[in-house]
Amino acid sequence: MKEILKTIILNLVDDKEAVEIKEENSEKSVIFEVKVAESDMGKIIGRQGRVASSIRTVMKSIAGKENKKVTIEFIG
Repeated sequence: MKEILKTIILNLVDDKEAVEIKEENSEKSVIFEVKVAESDMGKIIGRQGRVASSIRTVMKSIAGKENKKVTIEFIG
């Protein structure tokens, strides 16, 4: 799951070096903390949060196949 999220994020940002993804696993949930450069934060969130919402939707569908709940936090 982390690799899919990383691929999505890297295709959206300009500063690929600044991307950091931390993963915290528990039995039924996964929490991803996505850290990007301050200048790329707008590209990740999108207008009215549509891009961020789309990323969360894709990741929730992937996590559903593994019977897990996923949470994604974007940090600038």
